[in-house]
Amino acid sequence: MKGMGAERKWLLALFFAAFVSLLLFISSISGFSASYYSYNSHGPFSSTVRRGPGYPPAFAYFISGGGGDGESIFRLLLAVYHPRNRYLLHIGAEGKDEERKKLAGLVMSVAVIRAFGNVDVVGKPDAMTFMGSTNIASVLHGAAILLKVDGGWDWFITLSALDYPLLTQDDLSHVFSSVQRDLNFIDHTSDLGWKEGQRIQPIVVDPGLYLARRAQIFRATEKRPTPDAFKVFTGSQWVFLNRRFLEFCVLGWDNLPRTLLMYSNNAILPQEVYFHSVICNAPEFKNTTVNSDLRYMIWDNPPKMDPLFLNTSNYIQMVQSGAAFARQFYKDDPVLDMVDEKILKRGHNRAAPGAWCTGRRSWWMDPCSQWGDVTVLKPGPQAKKFRETITSLLDDLNTQSNQCK
Repeated sequence: MKGMGAERKWLLALFFAAFVSLLLFISSISGFSASYYSYNSHGPFSSTVRRGPGYPPAFAYFISGGGGDGESIFRLLLAVYHPRNRYLLHIGAEGKDEERKKLAGLVMSVAVIRAFGNVDVVGKPDAMTFMGSTNIASVLHGAAILLKVDGGWDWFITLSALDYPLLTQDDLSHVFSSVQRDLNFIDHTSDLGWKEGQRIQPIVVDPGLYLARRAQIFRATEKRPTPDAFKVFTGSQWVFLNRRFLEFCVLGWDNLPRTLLMYSNNAILPQEVYFHSVICNAPEFKNTTVNSDLRYMIWDNPPKMDPLFLNTSNYIQMVQSGAAFARQFYKDDPVLDMVDEKILKRGHNRAAPGAWCTGRRSWWMDPCSQWGDVTVLKPGPQAKKFRETITSLLDDLNTQSNQCK
């Protein structure tokens, strides 16, 4: 009994430390704090790019990875780059500062990025533990930074170093030009199934919230009941969210996002719970959900923690899927070269070209070293497949068969 009492006191101390750390984090993002430093200086971005109604949509990308992922993050950045968008690159706290500086150097070696100043590398990184609250904390912090540094983007997209696009940014912007900008693309369900007992009810503490070094999560022996004050939703951690909803989560003019963040703080995989539960419990946003993460993935049966790694044998299925992105890939897998060559038309260490690129296309000259009107779009073959996907999803939206149920 004495041992159990000591264990209970130890767990309470951990919960208290994590709770205080979470409160400090909530305070920082609610105040729109951009408590980070960037290795890149901002260029004349806001004065050279026209945005808003009547212009193609703009996207804010939060691209994250761990130590050793710097080169993969840079490659992914070039694959999804467009002067109209905003990008925040993040290597978790376990990575070395030298790697961040190297990534920033690679970013600034690209002439168009220097000119538009729309890419930043986080120099003061967040801890990232996959099975713990630091993951969602990092995403929210990235969203807060992107909201603060750029007032013109329409949708927020999360990607990891293991992801890659299946279309060009011209394709993406062209299709989304006809999509209501208040919609949120998020895979979600209230049918918790086995996740209720294995991921929702277990209580964990992520020491990454309050320890300088990365450590595994602590698990409590007892479980908590599923709450009845709000309905819990779960789904894919990869999201495509509009600006207004991100402001709702970060600015905190309603208690719901804070309440659910505190609840998610002790969940095993809060990135599969937080945004889903907030959006489906908020009357203002619950009718804006499109039930898809727009990703192509292949899972084991029964599914494991992560999808299978994709390779050249999956290329045809990926291309025909009508998805915007696919995951997950090994670093520099040959299938990525196939996507670069056949879909993105992207050369080594070059940004994927679009209608904005006006330079000559040759093996010695980057066509995107010169540029023209960045509001002009030239969609390719993948745009047709992606439009079919979006049209089907929006047809379901009109019947309300995919909204928060």
